[in-house]
Amino acid sequence: MNKTIRRASVFCLLMVLALLVRVTWVQAYQGKALAEDKNNRRNTIAQYAQPLGNIIVAGSPVTGSKKTEVGDLAYKRTYTNGDLYSAVTGYSSQAYGSTQLEGIYSHVLDGTDTRLKNPADLLTGKQTEPSDVLTTIDPAVQKAAYEALGKKKGAAVAVDPETGRILGMVSTPSYDPSKISGTTDGDAWQQLLDDPDKPLVNRALRQPLPPGSTFKLVVAAAALEDGTYGSVDEKTDSPNPYTLPNTRTVLKNENPAAPCENATLRTALKFSCNNVFAKLAVDLGQDKVKAMSEKFGFNTEKLDVPVRASASVYPSGMDKPQTALTGIGQFDVTATPLQMAMVTAALANDGELASPHMVAKVTDGDGNDLVAPDGADAADSERVVSSSTAEQLRSAMVTVVKDGTGTNAQINGAEVGGKTGTAQHGVANSKTPYAWFTSYAKDSSSGKEVAVAVLVEDSGAARSEVSGNGLAAPIAQKMMKAALSK
Repeated sequence: MNKTIRRASVFCLLMVLALLVRVTWVQAYQGKALAEDKNNRRNTIAQYAQPLGNIIVAGSPVTGSKKTEVGDLAYKRTYTNGDLYSAVTGYSSQAYGSTQLEGIYSHVLDGTDTRLKNPADLLTGKQTEPSDVLTTIDPAVQKAAYEALGKKKGAAVAVDPETGRILGMVSTPSYDPSKISGTTDGDAWQQLLDDPDKPLVNRALRQPLPPGSTFKLVVAAAALEDGTYGSVDEKTDSPNPYTLPNTRTVLKNENPAAPCENATLRTALKFSCNNVFAKLAVDLGQDKVKAMSEKFGFNTEKLDVPVRASASVYPSGMDKPQTALTGIGQFDVTATPLQMAMVTAALANDGELASPHMVAKVTDGDGNDLVAPDGADAADSERVVSSSTAEQLRSAMVTVVKDGTGTNAQINGAEVGGKTGTAQHGVANSKTPYAWFTSYAKDSSSGKEVAVAVLVEDSGAARSEVSGNGLAAPIAQKMMKAALSK
């Protein structure tokens, strides 16, 4: 063999080896990325090739599938009472993707999750039967929240304090996911995007706002745990009116006639005394208030239920006047309704916070349990405050509902404790304030209990009519009553 042929042969061999390396790289290394690429049409075709599994509420599906008449996508998603459950399900759209439970469990619901396949299916590429996602939602609580919120802009969350199961989650205004589930729903989709009230935003999880006076529960817990005050019935050192440190700004109370000067924590919660909690936050210092708020879940970046909630925030690096304002849930303090429900749930559960979640389990096509990717229905809990602190704060919250600022939450025959809040909105409080109410209820005869948080962002009411007791407490009352119903 002459030198030219030999060199040509070696060159060809190297080219073949390079080609084999490239093919191996594409198939073995890049194959998964290419297969999962959002622009890979085959993924969408596979997702809608058969009826999807369902999202289940109390044994009944709130989702479904129907045959499409045009295009290469065989089935599309349908929803039962879509407006009622959209904050739970999210949407599954052939054109716009999937969100919330529909998105998190998309591969389980469409049967493409590899854990559902046997070895033969993996070799042949056969699509398996889709699975169902069983939620923790109580339809009675969900309906009570949705109907009570009505046309108001806001959100509500109900949690079982002992287990962390989310019993209800509503965000209004809502939307019907069925109207955007196909490929020709562009007008409906654009209307949702253009709506200034942002119905696609899950306000229960994704829109932290100033919690106002509901945050006073966290400050009170910090004071009791720190030993600043030994009980909720010990008088505080609280001048009224209270001037913010190093300023001339006088912090007023909503009710000038309330007995807020040197009030006990019980009285201060009952009448929502700003002077007490603003000064208390300064006396404790921002680090102690922050530490307590973080025990309740503030500043947690990855709170998955399994839908990820936006972080509720207690800020850092403040001066004393700013710290004082955080004591009444203002300045840069923000919270979601889920977060405030977690605060009350921990107090109702004797000081322990159970991990909130809204998926009980996932079942495969044969009805067998499948371990959920997020560890659904986990019973993990952490102690936030001592049993004594939780008991004292529950007692004070009962006073709030019995004859304080939260009387609209009363339920005959049940122990109900709560805290109202009215948070400033806009520069210099120029816009309609937010109305909050967070509470718990226990029925000693049945053993049932529930923790609730309600935010009314905008009700259309006159500014003078906006209050936690007037707007949010009646909604919480209906939700708690539904949860305790026999």
